[in-house]
Amino acid sequence: MTTDSGGTTTDSGGTTTDETVRVDGMEVRPAAGHIGAEITGVDLAGELDDAVVAAIRAAVLRWKVVFFRGQRLDHTGHVAFARRFGEPVVLGRRGGASPAGFPEVETTADRLELGGRFGMEHEEWLERRRHTLLRGWHCDHGARVDPPAATILRAETVPPYGGDTTWSNLAAAYAGLSQPVREFVDGLRAEHRLGVGYQPRPGDDAYVRHLLDHQVASVHPLVRVHPETGERVLFVNGYYLEQITDVSRAESAAILEMLLAQATRPEYTVRFRWEPGSVAFWDNRATIHLAPSDNAHLGFPRTMHRVMLTGDIPVGVDGKSSDPIVGTEPGRW
Repeated sequence: MTTDSGGTTTDSGGTTTDETVRVDGMEVRPAAGHIGAEITGVDLAGELDDAVVAAIRAAVLRWKVVFFRGQRLDHTGHVAFARRFGEPVVLGRRGGASPAGFPEVETTADRLELGGRFGMEHEEWLERRRHTLLRGWHCDHGARVDPPAATILRAETVPPYGGDTTWSNLAAAYAGLSQPVREFVDGLRAEHRLGVGYQPRPGDDAYVRHLLDHQVASVHPLVRVHPETGERVLFVNGYYLEQITDVSRAESAAILEMLLAQATRPEYTVRFRWEPGSVAFWDNRATIHLAPSDNAHLGFPRTMHRVMLTGDIPVGVDGKSSDPIVGTEPGRW
């Protein structure tokens, strides 16, 4: 069995089977029709030669998110692996669960602390942020003027069931729109803001005060041009997106509901079942993802560590870049 330059695998009879790619013992096998690939035969903690790094990069660009299982990365190895693909983000603020001495690594268990900081149980805080079915879909740090280019997330402890993550391919979602709608959204821009849609508690709400004191907002093109692939990407999400500019709020709500429903259609998604030692590496410029909400009531720990790669400022079809509004500067975290 051989792999041609386009990534199509053929058997000895010449019959096309799939888009599996093999490089130096590593295999990239697609997981779903539009997004996601499993990569096997590689130790991410080892010395990776340039050909393997290039193949992983190509797989991320092609499939938007790739998955590795059975890895034995520690924090040092996680950061070293990330550096082969870009410059890790150094976070200014992290929670108490994140490891000391590794400012590039954020432990997602930190989020369990957030509700308590503002006088709420975690479940109440989560429900106030995700009060609609589509609200939880997001890219990482989408309110920044320069959202991360990619995220590399590894699992340390996962529940025996539940806790899956789902990703959607925003380039495929854009391509799936009708031509008139693509032409319409190509010229639109939208405001992305931290905390959009949060439902306040009656009376005083400490989280609302926090949001007002720590605002982050930018105006992004509704369709961005991917800086590496040239694809047009439907740059929408359910968590940060406030309103399309230069249209009424009612018009904006209807358009965004339609576009977000398009972006999260099942055929554009892939769902990943985590195991200890699993790693997911996704293109944050071309995907949105949905963190799980089916495991908190089970009482099982779920500890994940992420490293993000520094991103660029999105550029629209018209060549115009995103504009910062408040609380964000390129490269400054």
